Amino acid sequence: MPIGVPKVPFRNPGEEDAVWVDVYIENDTKDLYLFINSPGGWVIPEVAIYDTMQFVQPDVHTICMGLAASMGSFLLAGGEITKRLAFPHARVMIHQPASSFYEAQTGEFILEVEELLKLRESLTRVYVQRTGKPLWVVSEDMERNVFMSATEAQAHGIVDLVAVK
Repeated sequence: MPIGVPKVPFRNPGEEDAVWVDVYIENDTKDLYLFINSPGGWVIPEVAIYDTMQFVQPDVHTICMGLAASMGSFLLAGGEITKRLAFPHARVMIHQPASSFYEAQTGEFILEVEELLKLRESLTRVYVQRTGKPLWVVSEDMERNVFMSATEAQAHGIVDLVAVK
């Protein structure tokens, strides 16, 4: 076992003690698959996932099954271009980042808004790069919740393919 390879505990059903399993890829050129059914979530952790997807050696296929909303759609768009797929009845939603800090003092609130604007600009630039849509289109779409069918998400450039039987 190489030093520094992370491990996670894994417990077989019926066993009391967990076994520590290595977390590494045996074949670092084999494509990875990220299945997404997500209502979204915190921006920074999901941007970290996106960044990881961009830096790993194998291609990352993203597959939307069910819903890819908010940051879920960001991860969906972040898959390897030509390897982003949505199931036929999947739904995709994009919008601008939001804050949950409404009871902050005025000074703190202003700092929060400034950070939100930076995050919005960063997310918008990624959507523009990944979808091929003009900045004004992406910016306008992020003003509100924009829901799309799988076919509409394909036309919007968030996915490349809609699965068929």
